[in-house]
Amino acid sequence: MDVREAEFTIRDFEFGSGDVLPELRLRYRTLGEPRRDSSGAVCNAVMILHGTTGSGAQFLRASFAEELFRPGQLLDSERHYIILPDGIGHGGSSKPSDGLRMDFPRYGYRDMIRAQHRLLTEGLGVERLRLVMGTSMGGMHTWLWGIHYPDFMDFLVPLASLPAEIAGRNRMIRKMIMDSITGDPAWRGGEYDEQPPGLIHAVHLLIMMTSCPLQWRKEAPTKAAADAFLVERVRGYASALDANDMLYAFAASEDYNPAPDLRRIKAPLLAINSADDQVNPPELGIVEAAIRQVERGRFALLPIDEHTRGHGTHTLAGLWKHHLAEFLEGASAGQGRPVH
Repeated sequence: MDVREAEFTIRDFEFGSGDVLPELRLRYRTLGEPRRDSSGAVCNAVMILHGTTGSGAQFLRASFAEELFRPGQLLDSERHYIILPDGIGHGGSSKPSDGLRMDFPRYGYRDMIRAQHRLLTEGLGVERLRLVMGTSMGGMHTWLWGIHYPDFMDFLVPLASLPAEIAGRNRMIRKMIMDSITGDPAWRGGEYDEQPPGLIHAVHLLIMMTSCPLQWRKEAPTKAAADAFLVERVRGYASALDANDMLYAFAASEDYNPAPDLRRIKAPLLAINSADDQVNPPELGIVEAAIRQVERGRFALLPIDEHTRGHGTHTLAGLWKHHLAEFLEGASAGQGRPVH
């Protein structure tokens, strides 16, 4: 696969808070080439959105890319123009750790999708997407795309997400993550010289938030194995994260609540969750109730088995791509416009 990486700059980007950033940089990756229809419009673009603290690069891993982007696969990059942006505050896009620290504008999910829209329309000349798909935070962004830009896409596929305000245990853990950082004296109001210990406490909570009890018991069946597993996880997260960036990334979800506006979604939508997802536990029944408000909405809940990995199941495309195939084929048949 030929992956291209580039950057798009938006001048004087105004956030929902009213703050203005003179230059908002958006890093993105693309696979494939844009194709145009008889009117000259790009007609084969697909955008995939990442999760909290992640980046578009995560979709280049074999568990995702090999299952979807290779020749003959659902999103074959020889036929599709695949766009993988880094959200505001994430990856190579503008973020607090670039230098502004706590002077970086407070951003929310709506700011993030508005910036994505400008990347597409102004930066890449894409006025319509065949598919918007996202995982975790990207799944939540997918719901918002369907609400705020209802005529912009043919299909919507949010994974590992709930179309409701973040509340209950999910909100409590997020609040604990943020408080672990801001409550640490070494954080110094964001002006630390090296990562504060509070970041490790936040990582501990993130690990519990996304834990997978059944599989982790299998992977770490002894005390020694469990301790080693934890050390490895903590080291991996801590080496890749910045305290201010993490604080902003989790605070960004505070403006998320698509529930009142789900009827605005026009495109066919398939929500996919996993039954062992500790972030979006199925016993809440939120998606089952919400999907009835989406005129062309469907929901697939993956049962727990030896292959699912809790919240991380969204990155294992081989476990759910058959649902994606059935959805695209069925919805396309209704439209008379096959997606592959």
